[in-house]
Formats: sequence, structure tokens, C-alpha cells
Amino acid sequence: MNLNDDITTIKGIGDKTAAAFKRIKVATVNDLIHTFPRNYLTYDEAVDIADTRPGERTAVMAVISSYVDTRTVRSLKLTNITVKDSTGTLKITWFNSPFLKNVLHKGDTYVFVGTIKIKNNMRVMDMPEYYRPEVYQGMRRVMQPVYPLTQGLSNKTVMKAIGSVRSLMGQIHDYMPDEIRSKYGLETLSAAYETVHYPENEEALRNAIKRLAFDEFYKFLADMGRLRVENIKQENIHKIVQGKAVAEFVEALPYKLTKGQAEAIDDILKDMGSENVMNRLVQGDVGSGKTVVAEAALFACVRAGWQGTLMVPTEVLAKQHFEELSNTFLPYGIKVECLVGSTSLKEKRRIYENIRHGLTDIVIGTHALIEDKVEYSNLGLVVTDEQHRFGVEQRRKLANKGTFPHVLVMSATPIPRTLAIIMYADLDISVISQLPKGRKPIKNCVVGTGYRQTAHKFIASQVAEGGQAYVICPMVSESDALDVTNVTDYTDTLKQALGGSVRVEMLHGQMKADEKNAIMESFLKGDIDVLVSTTVIEVGINNPNATVMMVENAERFGLAQLHQLRGRVGRGKKQSYCIFIDGKESKESQERLKVLENSNDGFFIANEDLKLRGPGDFFGIRQSGDVLFTLADIYNHADMLKLAQEVWSKYGITLLDGEETGHFTDNSTVL
Repeated sequence: MNLNDDITTIKGIGDKTAAAFKRIKVATVNDLIHTFPRNYLTYDEAVDIADTRPGERTAVMAVISSYVDTRTVRSLKLTNITVKDSTGTLKITWFNSPFLKNVLHKGDTYVFVGTIKIKNNMRVMDMPEYYRPEVYQGMRRVMQPVYPLTQGLSNKTVMKAIGSVRSLMGQIHDYMPDEIRSKYGLETLSAAYETVHYPENEEALRNAIKRLAFDEFYKFLADMGRLRVENIKQENIHKIVQGKAVAEFVEALPYKLTKGQAEAIDDILKDMGSENVMNRLVQGDVGSGKTVVAEAALFACVRAGWQGTLMVPTEVLAKQHFEELSNTFLPYGIKVECLVGSTSLKEKRRIYENIRHGLTDIVIGTHALIEDKVEYSNLGLVVTDEQHRFGVEQRRKLANKGTFPHVLVMSATPIPRTLAIIMYADLDISVISQLPKGRKPIKNCVVGTGYRQTAHKFIASQVAEGGQAYVICPMVSESDALDVTNVTDYTDTLKQALGGSVRVEMLHGQMKADEKNAIMESFLKGDIDVLVSTTVIEVGINNPNATVMMVENAERFGLAQLHQLRGRVGRGKKQSYCIFIDGKESKESQERLKVLENSNDGFFIANEDLKLRGPGDFFGIRQSGDVLFTLADIYNHADMLKLAQEVWSKYGITLLDGEETGHFTDNSTVL
């Protein structure tokens, strides 16, 4: 067996299981090795029943004090026991596990591991793991990886498959010479892969993740370096000198630009009129008004006789931009088209023809803009919104649709200046730090789980006044590894709590694209009152009528990501509110979340996020804004990003085995 072999070469993986693996983008042995755990189960010291806390995964050692009771309720087979220790009683239930009647016996002592809940004023635990005390002592030395899964694929199946190819991890080639690796205190790649799947302890895991994060950052910097070389001295063949026309365009707007917006537009006009091609990032906080900056740039481009394009991450956002830009440019006779995946084939063909013949001035869309069938007549400017959602190759492919067009990328992800300089090494940076006048500051509060019912009543009152709300949960469905709220169960809970008059719907990333788009559009139209969602709504929808953002298990997210989520509200004239539910209620989580409660400044929050992250935060839910990376996180692994930049500046491409065409080009090290 080798790393390029199909996943079906692994014993026990047939066509059905292979199809499930392919749904999580695992087609080869190499893909499997690079499927990193999303979390790890640890087995803590057992605690007294009286000391257990609702909502937490806990181990209790107790004696079975009742006979095993089995019964059937609505076709569901329930197995119940009661256990006791010197401090209290716990009721335990398993579903569809009748065999336990022959395993568990009154008077036996076990360690039960599961999530504590309170029902009818009694502690209960559903579907716990159970171990003999002597076995559990051995489990306490284990960190069990929990992998990303899909329907038809269990964690046990993934673990077994990875165990089958474990020996291949020792064959992974390390491009970094031993002396350089030792100088910077980095593990070998083979050791890092072995440890990330089979960690002996947290310290070993932390060192492995650092090495793998370093590699992802080094690859990214190599890509950025090549882009910089390609772009830095590229002659500007689309000179755009439209200062007077843009000034008149800005003057005609129904509002006055902020200082940051005006300065960003000036930077763009200087770049597009200079001797070299523009490659600029406009970094602005949530709601800072980056769209009008892009509009001014596109207006200048079209007035100079060139085509412009705007690529965004979701269809809903593309359609919203299309409507806004169409209205804005209507008085100027500028033709705008929208091209997304769901556009009908007949309509696509019409748009393709118009773009090819120069009849379309500006085209707005998603990844559909970089399909081979899209041919531009005279592309002069490429704008990408939410830049972190597109990889280097996607940006390059869009830019290659023309002959060295100007490139403008925009991002609302607040990144500390020290990291932004590294992350955006191929781009000049403009920062918009002020918010437009008239925006009411969002009112924030950080509360514990005991406030949940009050929050639900508040949401109901806002809906009654004509507003809408988001409720964010960290997980799609219940997880054995993470004791956090999930979208599926929470939607049902909220429907019961709010009653039939409040329309509640759910949204998550596992849905099909057309289903997600339909739900977001319904929410935008006001047909849904409360949207229970994962962080999929972090970007991609602008609903001025939404007035409440409630985030469950807020302690599980980075502060910068929470700030991004908060930016979904406060976009209209009504007062908006953000409620952060702290499921942990520890001193550390309270300290972190208070930063959000006391500030709406994204860049301040990003810097505080960087300072407050602890060395063990790789166990949390990763920054979704860092989708360029598989494992690395610019906050949790900021030290590795800086180290990668230092090593890159000293050694550059010479570490990459002389491969001038790219980093990690041999199949053994493709991340």
C-alpha cells in the first residue's frame, strides 16, 4: 500500500464506506492521513454525584442500586438503571441497548461517563460509556481522537482505517533539513502525523500541531511569495484615471463617506492610475461600509472602458449585491449581471454571451465566475469580498480571466496588524476603522445558562415588535465529544418555547446549497422569525431587520469570530442586541467574553483575542475565518505564523527541495 492508493485498498472499506469517506473529502490513503481530529476525548478523575454540573461531560463512580429495567416506549427500547454513591443518586438510560440487561447487575460498581442533565429535579445521564474501575484507570491515560464524520461513517470506522495505515506515517518525507528543524525546535513531519492521530499527552499533541500548523503557514507564505513576484512589477495596461468622475459619483450618494472610506477610495484610484497593477486589500470592521468602496472602484473601471467583476462567498450575498449595485448604477447606464450556481442554464448562456461580447459591464457572482465557460471581453478589475473565503488558486484563476487586471480584495475579519502584514504579504492594505454615521451601537450582554429562558422571552418580544433573530449553536447535531448545544435539538426546543406564532427554522453547513440559499432568502424576506444556525451565517447575508443575535456556548468560539457573528445584526435603524451565553461560566471564559460585552471595536477585540488565547485552545472550535487552512489557526498558532515568516524570509523556496513550481508538491506531504 502507498499514499496514492484509493481508500478501498484498506481492508474492510467497501464501496459503501468509501462513498461515506468521499463525502468528507477522503478518497485516498493520503487524504485519510490528513484527516485531522476535530477534538479529543479525555477521561478525567471520577467525581461525586453531588459535585456534577448539568451540561458537562463527567465521570462518576457509583454502585448500581436497582435492577435493570427494560421497556418499550413508542417503538424505542429503553434500558434504565439507578446508581448511587455516598453523595447522591443518578438515573441512567440507554436507548435500543436491551443487551445491557445481561451485562449490568445490581450491586456492581462502574464508572459512568456522559453528560449530566436535570429532569424532574433529578440528575440523569443518557447513553453514557461505562467501564469497570480498573479499566477506567487505564482509560485515563488515553486521548481518544474524534474525527469529522458524516452519515454512514462512525468514529470507530475512521480510527480503524487510520490504524491500518499507521505504518505509512513513518515514511512521510520531511522537506526541512535536520539542522534547521532543530534550530527552530520543530518535530519531524512523520512524528507530528503519528502524534496528532495517537497523542500520548497534551504536551506531545501541542508540539505536533505546532509543526503541522507551521507547514500550512509555510505553504501559504510560499504561495503568497510567488503571487508577490508575479504582481509586484507587473505593468499596468488598464490605466484608470477617473478621479473627477468618482468624485461626482460619491457626491451623488445619499450619505457622506467616512474618512476611512474616502482614504481607501483615494488609495485605489492612485493604484489604478499608476504604472503598476493594483493588488490591494481593504480591511474594514463589520458594517464599516466596504461595499461603497468597491462600488467606486467598479464605477471608475467601467467609466474607463473596462469590465469589472465582484466575487462573493454565497449566492444570497451575490443577489443582494446585484440588487444594490443595479440600483446604484442604473442612472449611469451601467449594465450589471448576476451569475451564481443556481442560475438556469438558459440564463447562464445569455450572460456568458453578454460577458464575452462586452455587453455586460459588471458581473457579480460566486465561484461560478471562475468557471471555464466564463470569458471576459476586457476585464480590468477583479474584486473579491470576504477574501479569507477564497484560496490563492481561486483568486489567481479569477485574475487570469483577464490580462493582468487590477485586484481588490475586501475582508471584515479583524486581524491584528502584526499578523495582517504576514497574511497579506502580497497586497497593499487600506484600513477602514470608522463606522458610518447613524449606526446605533449594538447592546451586548454576557450571561450564564440560567438566563436562557429570559433570553427566549426577549427574542419573542422582539419578534412581536417586527424584528427577527439569529440563534447560533456550535454543532449541527448532538456530539459525544463536545457537550455543547446543537442546531437540530435547539430548533425543536425553541419551537416549543416560543409557541406556534413564532416561525423558527434551522440552517447548517451540511445542508445542500440550494436548501441553504432558500432558507436564507426566506429569512431575508421575513418568512422566518428566528433562524437557528451554525456559523454558516457568519458571512453571506445582510438582513437589516434582524435585531437579536444570541450565541450559545459562546466560550467555545474565538472573540474575533464572535464579533463577526455579532455583525449580522445592527445593520438597520432599529436598536440591536447581542446575547452571549457562557456555557462554562469559568473565570477565564468570563474574562474573555467581557471584552465583547464592553467593546464593539473589531480590531481591539482581535488584539485582545490574540493576548487571551491560552496554549490549550486547540481543543476549542476553530476560527471559521481561517478556512484557508486545514488545521492551523492564526490566533491559536500565531507563534507558528511568525516563525514560518521568519524561516521563509531566511530560506524561502530553497527548503522546498528545489521545487520552483510549488510547496509540498510530492504526494506524501500535500496538506
